[in-house]
Amino acid sequence: MELIDLSTLVILGLTAFVAGFIDAVAGGGGMLTVPALLSLGLPPHVALGTNKLAATFASSTAAFTYYKKRLFSPLFWQHAFWGTLIGATAGTLLVDVLSTEWLEKAIPIVVLVAAVYTIWHPHPKGDNNQLPTRCPKLPIKQWSQGLSLGFYDGVAGPGTGAFWTVSTMSLYRMNILLSSGLAKAMNFTSNFTSLVAFALLGHVSWALGLTMGACLMLGAFIGAHSAIRFGSRFIRPIFITAVVILAGKLAVDAWF
Repeated sequence: MELIDLSTLVILGLTAFVAGFIDAVAGGGGMLTVPALLSLGLPPHVALGTNKLAATFASSTAAFTYYKKRLFSPLFWQHAFWGTLIGATAGTLLVDVLSTEWLEKAIPIVVLVAAVYTIWHPHPKGDNNQLPTRCPKLPIKQWSQGLSLGFYDGVAGPGTGAFWTVSTMSLYRMNILLSSGLAKAMNFTSNFTSLVAFALLGHVSWALGLTMGACLMLGAFIGAHSAIRFGSRFIRPIFITAVVILAGKLAVDAWF
């Protein structure tokens, strides 16, 4: 890989900061960071692995913030955790056997579909500010959610946080703040799991990932505190605006 000049690093750092803020607020930061890494000419496997390194910083910061504010209960969501861990491992191992040519064609489409889904999918009403009642179906829901979204995050990643937020509100009727807390914790789980696998496979640019990770972490810190302070009235407009802009940019870059 060629040496990256200072101006490019600054642009990537700013991009990562904005992505961290967006990801902590509503998810979807990967819709910005993955295309940014691919624009450097990195092989798709390395771009995905490096993005996992950077994303782990952001998701860990946001997850800890929500946990500290008592907006996430690890014990209650333990089935979702194990499902996410297993799903992310399987997804990452699948990526390693896919050809570079196929990934180069597939990633822009996956990101765009994720962006369109998050815009047009009806946002469920989640007015409950409490955890759902324990019932026999609860572990099944958590395992299904964790396995599927963990697998997707291992294979691609962009939009995973948004998918967690939307699906959690729909499945459990929790409000967007509690749903975001679960989304950040599970996103960190899948990010870290995939990072370990990508690192063992040699698909991580450490210098670039750590640089972007620091900027993502700062953006995530500010974003998480902003979301907690201002609530859903703050989260929803930023979520829609960010996804619209990112989807439009990706479409132009991929097909024109």
